[in-house]
Amino acid sequence: MKKRSDLMLKGPERAPHRSLLRADGFTDWELERPIIGIANSFNEVIPGHIHLDKLVEAVKAGIYAAGGTPVVFNTIGVCDGIAMNHEGMKYSLPSRELIADSIEVVATAHPFDGLVLMASCDKIIPGMLIAAARLNIPSIFVSGGPMLPGKVFGQNTGLDKVFEAVGSFKSGKINEKQLKEFECSACPGAGSCSGMFTANTMSNLSEALGMSLPFNGSAPAVFAERVWLAKETGYKILELVEKDIKPRDIMTKNAFYNAIALDMALGGSTNTALHLPALAYYNDVDITLKDFAHFTETIPHLTTMAPAGPHHIVDLFFAGGVPGVLSELRKKKLIYEKEMTVTGKTLGDTLDSIHASVKNYDIIRPIDKPVHATGGLAVLTGNIAPDGAIVKQAAVADEMLKHSGPARIFHSEETAFEAIMSGKIKKGDVVLIRYEGPQGGPGMREMLSPTAAVAGIGLDKDVALITDGRFSGATRGASIGHVSPEAASGGSIAAVQEGDIIEIDIPNRTLNVKLSAEEIEKRLKALPPFEPKKKTGYLARYSKLVSSADKGAVFPK
Repeated sequence: MKKRSDLMLKGPERAPHRSLLRADGFTDWELERPIIGIANSFNEVIPGHIHLDKLVEAVKAGIYAAGGTPVVFNTIGVCDGIAMNHEGMKYSLPSRELIADSIEVVATAHPFDGLVLMASCDKIIPGMLIAAARLNIPSIFVSGGPMLPGKVFGQNTGLDKVFEAVGSFKSGKINEKQLKEFECSACPGAGSCSGMFTANTMSNLSEALGMSLPFNGSAPAVFAERVWLAKETGYKILELVEKDIKPRDIMTKNAFYNAIALDMALGGSTNTALHLPALAYYNDVDITLKDFAHFTETIPHLTTMAPAGPHHIVDLFFAGGVPGVLSELRKKKLIYEKEMTVTGKTLGDTLDSIHASVKNYDIIRPIDKPVHATGGLAVLTGNIAPDGAIVKQAAVADEMLKHSGPARIFHSEETAFEAIMSGKIKKGDVVLIRYEGPQGGPGMREMLSPTAAVAGIGLDKDVALITDGRFSGATRGASIGHVSPEAASGGSIAAVQEGDIIEIDIPNRTLNVKLSAEEIEKRLKALPPFEPKKKTGYLARYSKLVSSADKGAVFPK
């Protein structure tokens, strides 16, 4: 079999190349095997990645056992929680394209026969999958696994509650000692934060997309099952190489539809409405934010995962994981079963081979008795968001599904957070944060601090937030993000003024300001040209290249 790695290994003219690899310690028999690159995003900053240096050894063992030679290289990663609410968050989403670029560079400069992609957290997972789509060589993704929930005052607790505890402390609801208890106990160890936030949403969706093995999204980081999965992933990549099953054979349009369907059933992070369209775009599949609308209407919401409910990812694992959820969706023919996966089998055959089922119907609801009849996310459109906006409706209080109130205008996350913390936001207000989109931010920061502050001071049933930026997967409440077009590109969100009445109707999927089209146009024409916030460096280049959020915040091909 002709191997891709022959480009660097085969023939007398490649003696210098082999000599360099021998300097790394590789032997004749190792250089004769398929060469498998392992893109490992281990670092000592991100809790979801702190253990990947150990887990990579299990992947290597699987590759060796199956007859391959593993070669490890590293990529960067940003911890969204640590980057939150300061300049660092501007770099989180833009890191996705850098990660994809770096893997493309390494795997092309050193032509591997296959790739194992190792990551746990938000932008790193889609960055790696984008690289797989671009390279289109046999590839498989394995996560480091979710964190276990901590215990705070006897309750299972995740990082989302620590952010909310800040608001509770500032408003006098808890004291400094209680805040310290949240700080020290909510995150007990390695893994991606324990709720259905962006990191765990993307890990779970990778299963439905077909790019990872069953239970990749839910087997906890510290369980033996995670090591088993890593070994099996290393073993399986050699089968993909032998059968020449490539990412574009797997990530078809119907596979993306399966991922969106699972997203709705899980009540996943709104950030998936950025990452799935972006991944589709780089895969030459046409999907935008508005394509989510159909699934929000047809796919029932089957779980109550934090932040929308009391359960955490370990509960999902014991209840049957993604295979359990998919087994319910297939009862109503809501997934495409004939799509190929990295198991080497179709999705339907994979579910059959592992006898997929629900083990606990309190955690994964029956398809006929869902948590909600419609999906966990909702796409809203209207004169503020002609190209769409997204909200995690599963995490919105009933009282806020329909809301009308005066706009409170802010041009940065920091000024909005300060206003919330100082008591300037009142019941009924609609906090509108603009010029925080992909171009305007630049970098489309997550707004967990403002949303958590609203929840922490007890206004999550009274105050809505709207932004052309985005929200963390840990956000709950009437938090509407990804407003497109964004303010920086002349979107109508830029025309809203202090005190204008905003009307939110999530059941009817609308988001409007009480202004005529003529008045909006008049105000937009009167605005000065947008002045980029960054003049030099990566973010300046990013701002010039990046698309709007509805297309996934992507670069031109």
